Amino acid sequence: MVRAGRDRTFGRFDAWRVSRNLSHVKMRDWWAGRRAIAGEAVVTGVLAAAFAGALAVTAVAIATSWDGTYWPFGFVAGTVVCAIALVRRRHLLWAAAAGFAVGAITILAAWYAHLPREPGPAMALALSVLVGSALRTLPARSAVAVAGGGLAVVVGATLAALPMSSGVIPTMNAVTWLTGVALGLGLRRLDARRVAVAAKVRRSERLVLARELHDVVAHHVTGIVVAAQAARLVARKYPERVDGSLADIEGAGSDALAAMRRVVGLLRDTEDAAPAGSGTEQLSALVDRFAGQGPAVRLELPAGEPTWPPEVTSTVYRVVQESLTNISRHAGQAHAVRVRVAQDRESVTVEVTDDAPAPGPSRYPRRGGYGLVGMRERVEALGGTLVTGREPGPGWSVRATLPLPARGGAR
Repeated sequence: MVRAGRDRTFGRFDAWRVSRNLSHVKMRDWWAGRRAIAGEAVVTGVLAAAFAGALAVTAVAIATSWDGTYWPFGFVAGTVVCAIALVRRRHLLWAAAAGFAVGAITILAAWYAHLPREPGPAMALALSVLVGSALRTLPARSAVAVAGGGLAVVVGATLAALPMSSGVIPTMNAVTWLTGVALGLGLRRLDARRVAVAAKVRRSERLVLARELHDVVAHHVTGIVVAAQAARLVARKYPERVDGSLADIEGAGSDALAAMRRVVGLLRDTEDAAPAGSGTEQLSALVDRFAGQGPAVRLELPAGEPTWPPEVTSTVYRVVQESLTNISRHAGQAHAVRVRVAQDRESVTVEVTDDAPAPGPSRYPRRGGYGLVGMRERVEALGGTLVTGREPGPGWSVRATLPLPARGGAR
C-alpha cells in the first residue's frame, strides 16, 4: 500500500513536470511567433516607407520636368506594383508574375503614348524586392523563372527607351535588378547554411541520445537480469536470503529509472536535465555495483581529484560502463576485472581488462555491437583513440586514450 501510494505520488509529480514543460514549450513558441510577426511588420513598414518616398520623388520630378499632367500614370502604376510587393508573402510566385505583367504593360503604354519611360524608381524597387524574395524562398526552377522575368522587364524597358534615352533609366533598372538578385542569392545561401547547421546539430543530438539510451538501458537492464538470475539461484539454495536479492533487483531498477529520467531530461529544457559529467565518485559506485553482481574488480584511479573537462569525465565514465556491461554479457567465465585510469600532462588513459578464457571465435565478434560503436564515436569525437582486442593470454582489453586541453592537464 505504501509503495502504491508512493508510485501514485511520483506519477502525479511526473505529470505535473510534463505539464509544466509543455507550458514552457508553448510559451516559447508563442514568443517566437510574436517575434517573427513583429520582424515581418518592421520589414513591411520599412519597405512601405521606401516605396512611398520613391513614389513621391518620382511624381515631383516628372511634374517638374515634364508637366503636371504626366505624373499620375507612373504614380498609379508604381503604386500597384509596390502594393503587390508588400503582400508578396501570401503567393510569391503569383505576386511576381502580376508585378512583371503590370511592369510590362506600363512599359508598352508609356512607349506608345510617349509618356515618361517606365519603370520608375518605385516600380523598379518593388520589382527588385519581388526578384530577391523569389530567389531566397522559392524552389530553384521557380526562382530562376522569376529572375528571368525580372531581366525581361529590364531588357524591355531598355529597348523601349533607346530612341530618346540618356541611359539613366536603363542603368537604374539594371542596378536594381542585380541588387535584388545578389541579395536574394546571398540570403538563400545563408538560409541553406543555417538549415545545414541545424541538421548537423540535430544529427549530433540524435547520436548523443542514441549513445545515452544504449549506455543506460544496456548497463542497467543487464544489471537487473544478472541480479534476477542470482535471485533464482539463491531462492533454490538459500531461501532466507531472497529478500536481499530482491532488494538488489529493486535497487538496480530504481537506478535504471533514475538514469532514464536523466536521459529523458535531455529532451526537455537544458535547465531540467541532470549534469552530464560523472566524477570519480560515480566511477567508484559503478565499479562497486558491478562487483556486487559479477567478478571482483580492481579499480586504479589517479592520485588526487582529477580536474578533467566535463566531456572527458563523462567519456571516461561511459567507456568503463560499456566495458563492464560487455563483460557481464560476453565474459561470464571471468574471475577478475581490472579498471585502470591514468593521467599524464597530455592525456587520460582508460583501460579495462578481464581474464575470461576465449571459448571460441564467436565470443569476440559479439562485442562489436552498437555499444562499441558508440564508445568509439565518443572517444574519437574528443580526438582520442580506442583499441580493443584479445590479450596475449586469456581475456579481453579495452584501452581508450583521451587528449587533455592545453591548460587542462595535470595540475
